[in-house]
Amino acid sequence: MRIMNYKYKTKSVCSSEITFDIDGDVVSNIKFTGGCNGNLKAIAKILDGYTVSEIEKKLKGNTCGFRSTSCADQLAIAVRKAYDEINK
Repeated sequence: MRIMNYKYKTKSVCSSEITFDIDGDVVSNIKFTGGCNGNLKAIAKILDGYTVSEIEKKLKGNTCGFRSTSCADQLAIAVRKAYDEINK
């Protein structure tokens, strides 16, 4: 399997984009564009090397303020979408 770099345009959150590498179901090199810089860098470091299902289990459904989503939730959505696209 080869490592794929994936770019995801976020919806309804402060960050505008998330990029990451995915190798099989393992996610690494996560970067957020915009958003809460320190918090998002910490999330990226903590989740480096996690699988798609581990990220979904921890972050899917997380909300931010009045929004129905968050940057963390958008990451869970993005990694699942990337995984599904490469495993069609």
